[in-house]
Amino acid sequence: MSLPRAEYPRPQFVRSRWLCLNGEWQFEIDQGDSGLQRGLLERDLHDRITVPFCPESSLSGIENRDFLNAVWYRRQVTIPEEWAGQSVLLHFQAVDYDTTVWVDGQEVGRHRGGFTPFTCNLGTRAGQSVTIVVRARDDHHLPQPRGKQAQKYADYACFYTRTTGIWQTVWLEPVPVYALKRPRITPDVAQNVFHLEQPITNNHPGLRLHVRLLSQKQIIAEAECAADLDLTPHLDLPVPEQHRRLWSPDDPYLYDLEIELRDETGTVIDHAQSYAGLRSVALDGCAIKLNGQIIFQRLVLDQGYYPDGILTASSDEELVRDIQRSIDVGFNGARLHQKVFEERFLYHADRMGYLVWGEFPDWGQISLLAGKTRDYSPTFVAQWLEALERDYSHPAIIGWCGLNETARDTSYEYTDQTTNLDDITRAMFLAAKALDRSRPVLDTSGYIHRVLETDVYDSHDYLVKPDFWQDFALFKERHAHMDQGQVFTNPHAVGQVAYNQQPYFVSEFGGIWWSTDTQPDENRANSWGYGQAPDSEEEFYRRFAALCDTLLDNPYMFGYCYTQLTDVSIEQNGLYTYDRRLKFDAQRLRAIQQRPAAIERDAKRSVNSQ
Repeated sequence: MSLPRAEYPRPQFVRSRWLCLNGEWQFEIDQGDSGLQRGLLERDLHDRITVPFCPESSLSGIENRDFLNAVWYRRQVTIPEEWAGQSVLLHFQAVDYDTTVWVDGQEVGRHRGGFTPFTCNLGTRAGQSVTIVVRARDDHHLPQPRGKQAQKYADYACFYTRTTGIWQTVWLEPVPVYALKRPRITPDVAQNVFHLEQPITNNHPGLRLHVRLLSQKQIIAEAECAADLDLTPHLDLPVPEQHRRLWSPDDPYLYDLEIELRDETGTVIDHAQSYAGLRSVALDGCAIKLNGQIIFQRLVLDQGYYPDGILTASSDEELVRDIQRSIDVGFNGARLHQKVFEERFLYHADRMGYLVWGEFPDWGQISLLAGKTRDYSPTFVAQWLEALERDYSHPAIIGWCGLNETARDTSYEYTDQTTNLDDITRAMFLAAKALDRSRPVLDTSGYIHRVLETDVYDSHDYLVKPDFWQDFALFKERHAHMDQGQVFTNPHAVGQVAYNQQPYFVSEFGGIWWSTDTQPDENRANSWGYGQAPDSEEEFYRRFAALCDTLLDNPYMFGYCYTQLTDVSIEQNGLYTYDRRLKFDAQRLRAIQQRPAAIERDAKRSVNSQ
């Protein structure tokens, strides 16, 4: 039987030797979180689960959608003998939420956070049979970043089925004592060079770093430096002019990198492969430029949920298909909404030229009700930094946003409660700016902008009144005065900083309700979208075109983000159903979106007039 999700999980930092641990594990639900006292660490577990699918999903074989306060996993693994002399790393791509790992009864690691990877070093164990035990605690009523996971028993509004425990690939990897860690690669179009920062695990006199840059399997540049002088060795890889190809949606060209760590004799002691795209992101007035050119960002909201795997796609091919589905109906990118998407998705976005905004799943603690904002804690910033570090080198990511729809009750004055929200908002923004100076950062998507120097300004603008066209007239009016520096801000945005001529976009709109007869009865009966559903498919196209045209024709708008790519559970306002069947004519949707936007036309006129 083939392993589920057996593809290499970390495609931007690849070693040739690894062992996938997906497949069948022992499993047991620990509803009272008393398993440690009851001896679950020492004994076999009662059930079986298919990793990497969460126990709430049908693909896991468990499909228990109740609140699972703690779950346990157990598996015996034989370490390959050919890994002799190497340290064995046990990688978890994502486990939700509070994880403890034991090997042969000894604790080897802990991690808090449900969306980012962590690693346990098992030491040298070649040829040994070891027993891995994992406990994941996930109290969904405590403050934690959870994205759209429901805090009630059933799906409701825009909160969906929870994910508990392992939901991405588990794997083993052998590394030497002196080993490469994940590099940070920064493209520099102005100087035609890649800047590479390459941390290593340990220092040793005589270590050297050697890197090759390849184009179409041909070495076009090499660089070497001492690896024992600086805490993080760094070097530059210039791109010869004849091999210069800028990464863009039209030409998502990727260079390959071969990274070697050599000892004092010149012997290669560690080797890894990576890739990079040469592209720049810049702000120019109300525009965001890619490689010096304005590209209107036709984005779609993608929440990354699946009816059979919840947060986990059933296959790597399904990740590719979701990107292609978006492109087929006219989008050139996405807001990866309230989820840190798995690395394989970003890899495919890189190679398919699909623009994405990286986002953090903070929304589980945000409420418009007073008193909820005090639930923020430093763990938001810590986990956000883990996500930023993991995804820094992906060329497809063209911006960051750490928070979504922050708001506070209009009846509250400035208190410790509001101070906490302001501090967290600023901390999330500064964390992204400190780690990454190459991309714009949006302090919070929609609602209350609290960071004066936010790179980008935005709003969420849904039409919710029964009479769509009456509401649409107000929609047009709200965005008609940007030439005077007046932008629409949400009614919840109490006490926010003033707009300061930053690039602006409507980062959520649409969400037109369209439920099909093929939806499950329980979902169709309780389904919802924004406003009153159209009475015909033709009426849907009229509405979709009117909304898109308004934003496309605004010369001060750098992009938009339509809600949403697919239905999710009872929220049935996607262009595809939850199980990925297209609801509408793809060519018509694409034609509506693909005409040149005003900001693109103005840029071309400016160039032609010079």
